[in-house]
Amino acid sequence: MSKTAEILGAKAEFLLGFNNPKIKKELLHIPGPDFVDRIFAPSDRNNRVLGNLQRMFDAGRLAGTGFLSILPVDQGIEHSGGASFAPNPIYFDPESIVQLAVEGGCNAVASTYGVLGMMARKYAHKIPFMVKINHNELLTFPNKGDQIMYGTIKQCADMGCAAVGATIYFGSAESGRQIVEVSKAFAVAHEFGMATVLWCYLRNSAFKKEQDYHVAADLTGQANHLGVTIQADIIKQKLPETNGGYQALNMGGSSYGKFDKRIYTDLASDHPIDLTRYQVANCYMGRAGLINSGGESKGAGDLEAAVITAVVNKRAGGMGLISGRKAFQRPMKDGVAILNAIQDVYLDTSVTVA
Repeated sequence: MSKTAEILGAKAEFLLGFNNPKIKKELLHIPGPDFVDRIFAPSDRNNRVLGNLQRMFDAGRLAGTGFLSILPVDQGIEHSGGASFAPNPIYFDPESIVQLAVEGGCNAVASTYGVLGMMARKYAHKIPFMVKINHNELLTFPNKGDQIMYGTIKQCADMGCAAVGATIYFGSAESGRQIVEVSKAFAVAHEFGMATVLWCYLRNSAFKKEQDYHVAADLTGQANHLGVTIQADIIKQKLPETNGGYQALNMGGSSYGKFDKRIYTDLASDHPIDLTRYQVANCYMGRAGLINSGGESKGAGDLEAAVITAVVNKRAGGMGLISGRKAFQRPMKDGVAILNAIQDVYLDTSVTVA
């Protein structure tokens, strides 16, 4: 029994034995050592973008596999510094954030202009930097859900970043402005030679009904499809937990979007690998890599939860995980162990694409 199967326990057969996906593996562009040559070299990305993508793929414990393990610590703004770092105050210090990514064998560290700018001369040549260029802010009263630009693309280039990241709250009243802002920023980032990563999150109170359709495969899949439309090289998305968002939002005489019922019959089942594969399909069948988020830290079950997410992502045809709170809201050695356990799934040759 592999270490991955051992951690999965009773869930091992359900996740590792699934081999009848609705969207066949042969239609996908699977991550691999030649991913940049095979997928991005024929694109309009310039040589410097190709170089920075390759630099990320060649870093950390997953170097040479085509998979990515990224440490994101932008929660000091997104969720407030106190709420995020109270469990482990060392991460108020930007150096601790970068050190965790290095010690944890990550392909890149994603954080704010302030965090990465403070440590750029010491670490930007040692681990690929990814600046998160926009954020929510939690001091306006009452709080509002929006993403605001916090700096310029030139600043990212000047500190030696390999990539930039941004969030769009698809479905929100502010999404139109955010799409335009991020699209323009990504175009400039590509001109400067940096790769682009988009957090394709949903945000609208109407998406919460009898279920939380913020994590529905059909709605998150369409968010991904909008993300690759504005030339995100990599898509970050929450792992899907349900489906039928379009159907639910079209009930009761309402009209929302457009959908085909075959989304739910021919393109997905209720298995988490199938739901996640629908997300991959909306990333141009994997030409833009799908990395799923690790989610919040809940304590003792974090290791198993992180491994489950990694297995689902890998078997669905995804490119990796971007996991933060499960790693930095605990002692550094334990955070490193969580990151390594995630990476071990992608290094485990017995965990195959379904």
